[in-house]
Amino acid sequence: MSLTHGAVRTLASADQADPSYQPVLQVIHVKTVGGGGASERFRGMLATQLNPLVHSGEIQENSVIAVKEFMKNVVQGRTVIIVLKLEVITANPGQRFGDPKDIEKENIQQSSGGAAPAAAQPMYGNRPTPVESTTSGGMYNQSTQPTNTYGAAGAKGGSSGANPYGSTGRFGGSGGAPIVRSSNPASGDNYTPISQLNIYQNRWTIKGRVTSKSAIRTWSNAKGDGSLFSIDILDASATDVRATFFKEAVDKFFNMLEVDKVYTFTGGRLKTANIQYNTCKSGFEITFDQNAEIHLDSDTGEIQQQTFEFVQIAQLEQVEPGKYVDILAVVKSVGEVGSIVSKKSGQELKKCELVLVDDSAVEVTLTVWGEEATKAQALYGNCPIVGFKRSRVSDFGGRSLSANSAVVNPRLPETERVRAWWQSVGSNSANPTRSLSSAGGKGGRLPAFDERKTVSSIKNEHMGQNTDKPDWVSFKGTFNFIKKDKDGGAWYPACANAGEPCKNRFKVTQTADGNWYCDKCQGTYPNCVRRFIFSATITDDTSTTWVSIFNEQAEVLLGGVTADDVYKNTHENHDQDAYDAFFSKATFTDWVFNCKVRQEFMNDEARVKTQIQSLHPMDYVQESRNLLQAIALF
Repeated sequence: MSLTHGAVRTLASADQADPSYQPVLQVIHVKTVGGGGASERFRGMLATQLNPLVHSGEIQENSVIAVKEFMKNVVQGRTVIIVLKLEVITANPGQRFGDPKDIEKENIQQSSGGAAPAAAQPMYGNRPTPVESTTSGGMYNQSTQPTNTYGAAGAKGGSSGANPYGSTGRFGGSGGAPIVRSSNPASGDNYTPISQLNIYQNRWTIKGRVTSKSAIRTWSNAKGDGSLFSIDILDASATDVRATFFKEAVDKFFNMLEVDKVYTFTGGRLKTANIQYNTCKSGFEITFDQNAEIHLDSDTGEIQQQTFEFVQIAQLEQVEPGKYVDILAVVKSVGEVGSIVSKKSGQELKKCELVLVDDSAVEVTLTVWGEEATKAQALYGNCPIVGFKRSRVSDFGGRSLSANSAVVNPRLPETERVRAWWQSVGSNSANPTRSLSSAGGKGGRLPAFDERKTVSSIKNEHMGQNTDKPDWVSFKGTFNFIKKDKDGGAWYPACANAGEPCKNRFKVTQTADGNWYCDKCQGTYPNCVRRFIFSATITDDTSTTWVSIFNEQAEVLLGGVTADDVYKNTHENHDQDAYDAFFSKATFTDWVFNCKVRQEFMNDEARVKTQIQSLHPMDYVQESRNLLQAIALF
């Protein structure tokens, strides 16, 4: 069994890591430092990702290891060697080789007038060859040769020699140390690749392109007020990392940093990335304060505009909801800007739905948010080709996407392929496309003819039985009954407050003095806003089903008439015939529906409920054409 002579002293005396130096050492003691879990460390030290080797017994006292990557830190005046990657040569040779000494104690003796320790091995240049240990002759044989088994040139250049223990280890890549920096020969600048950042480094500089930048967000709590924004940085190693700026750093750097420009960054703090919200490739996140050093740098072209791993829209049906994908597509249409109220923050969020299509001839709806939603028409109104980075897949309305970041007309070969398809095929209305999305509300997309099912499929396919998520179904049907005879009318009184937090949606109660009180906003108003809510039955040639109808869909069904209109024209003068007439016009009309089917519990009893999300009046001419085309296929 061979150990590397003088390796411990060499590691402790090195000012920086040499990637070609991969010594073979013996573990003489294993001790846990700190608490368990994520804070657990083993003195020596092992990086936390190597802890399982200790837990499994692969590393124990007397184990022989080859150190592939390491770095040196000074903690409370003591030198600590941090092992980042290693290979286990022998888990337990059954003995300790020689009589190892503690070099820290030797250094103390030397400073007190004791004998000087043996000279440390040089970090670069020639090194002695490993020598064979014996059970009786001490830890090392004293003879050395002036050859360099690990490569004579070291980190300074030239070719490296063969590693007798293999070029790759179980936990290690090529063995390059993470603090070795890429350099620009022309400028002499040294940068740490993002892929090699780790929390044990005290100081580093990265050079990267800003690929996305968030808006400024603010918070206010018992500890005070503050603001933040974040950016994604991509470097020449094709790895990106999320960086966040807080408070004073927001004022200093927000206007300075621009998307698609290249900067150097120094002085940030690293922490483990929260993969629930961070989709960058790096396992870390960076926090910058006002003392960070950030400088605009020249864009020499070695850093890509963005990195993508594109998935065609047709493949989204096989992607699990909650996953993230990269999409390259033509923005076929831009919807109107709307808003929703966040359930978590209670704040209003702007949103805009885009219809995307790619050369798989399949469409999907993608939602953009915030400032990008308000600028959507200007950004995407002319059918550009856009690369959407890490868009979140949802099963809302079949399949839909939520945008993270985007690059318009990215400089990629795939862009030209999609552009050629769109110009020659996709933009021609005679070439139909299939959609994976069925948007809700009264502005929903008309489901394609070949996407439709029948009313009986709700029961036959056991829709709504999955309690985790709803099922979606499209079909053609006829209203044969509308249940409108509810006390007070086929509506509910909603808050008159059109602003936050109610938005004319929350139910109000009438007080003794005739006013209306809202529990949500704690406001009292002289009037209310009535919103439709009723049920109906829909039938086709296979079956009949009950459906729930809410305000937006009811207004479409009744030709744009609002609940307040019906109330004023019927209830104020108690005209039952006029009331019935509004609904009788809709009875026995044909529509194409898109419905959500889900299981709900009422009085501890499970019921499958079908809710109309969108409905479209029957176009009999187009329906006839679709039927003729379907018949021709037989």
